[in-house]
Formats: sequence, C-alpha cells, structure tokens
Amino acid sequence: MTDPVRLRPKRPCPICSKPSQQKFHPFCSNRCAQIDLSRWLGGHYGIPAVEAEDDRQEGSDES
Repeated sequence: MTDPVRLRPKRPCPICSKPSQQKFHPFCSNRCAQIDLSRWLGGHYGIPAVEAEDDRQEGSDES
C-alpha cells in the first residue's frame, strides 16, 4: 500500500515546536491541541479592535 498524500505542509507545532502530525494538525499531539484550546477559552488570545471616534460622536449628537 502507498503512503497517503499529504494535503497540508508539515510545520512545527505552535505550542512546543515539534514536527506537527497529520492527525492533530497543526499540532504535534492531542496534549498541545488541548493546551491551545484552553488558552482560547481562557481569553489569552484575542483580536484587537479599536472603535472609530466618529461613530461614538455621532451617537452622542442624536441623543
């Protein structure tokens, strides 16, 4: 039997830098995947957002 075709390039695990595994991509193991999930759920990761001052000023003028 031939080896499966890899659709994703091998990259290092973002948690521990070991080579990633196809089963847990982009992580090397279930442990690293769970660590990453815990960080997301704990609020350690976030997307910064800045509100435009113009939007806030328009809302106060209408009151």
